Amino acid sequence: MKKSSKEFRLLQRNRILKNKPWLNSTGAKTVQGREKSKMNALKMSIELYQLLKEAKGLFKQQRELHKTILA
Repeated sequence: MKKSSKEFRLLQRNRILKNKPWLNSTGAKTVQGREKSKMNALKMSIELYQLLKEAKGLFKQQRELHKTILA
C-alpha cells in the first residue's frame, strides 16, 4: 500500500487517534534539551540569538542603573 493512498492515510489517522501521542509529549527535560528547543523555535541564526541575549543583559543593567538614579 502506498503512503499516499487514501487507505493508508485513513489507517494512519486511526492509529494516531487511538494512540494519542500528543498526550505523552512533555518537551525537553534537560537543560541542554531546553536550550536546543529554544533554538528550534527561534528562526534566526545563532549569532543573532547570542546578540539578543547580550542585549537583554544590557537592558537589565540599564533598568537597575535607572532605579538607583531615581532612588
